[in-house]
Amino acid sequence: MLYLAQVQNQENLGEISLQLLACQNSDDTWAILSEESFLTLPKDFAQNPINCATNVLNEGILVLANVDENSQVLHIQAATNWVLQLVEKYLTTGFTPDFLQQEAQKAEDWRQSLTLQSQELSRRLIEVEARREQIQNLEAKLQQEKQLLESSIAQLQIPPATPLI
Repeated sequence: MLYLAQVQNQENLGEISLQLLACQNSDDTWAILSEESFLTLPKDFAQNPINCATNVLNEGILVLANVDENSQVLHIQAATNWVLQLVEKYLTTGFTPDFLQQEAQKAEDWRQSLTLQSQELSRRLIEVEARREQIQNLEAKLQQEKQLLESSIAQLQIPPATPLI
């Protein structure tokens, strides 16, 4: 997992630790860590060029740390270029926090509006179904009355039996 961290030198112990500040959830989303969390690096970590570039582990420097599931730091790189990419991508095009908040509010308003429209459509559908059922009941009743009338007419049209003389 990728973390944004700040280098903390503990000179009295001769150790270097990383204060984890945020972790990557997906390609473009990050979560700020609410609790302080530190990882201590092995003493020989900085000497291996595969693990990190030179001068990356100076006190206070922001770094990107790739950490495995066992909380072992696999690789560290300076976060300078990453931060500059974020500034270029999001902050030079007018995406201010206020703008993003307004857009989030618009999206929430649209969601609420769509929810209300969906509820109204559902209500209307229920009304239409109830009316359709009423119409079907009326049709069935009319059909019964029609059959009753037809049978009454048929009985009236039969000539009375004439007595034999």
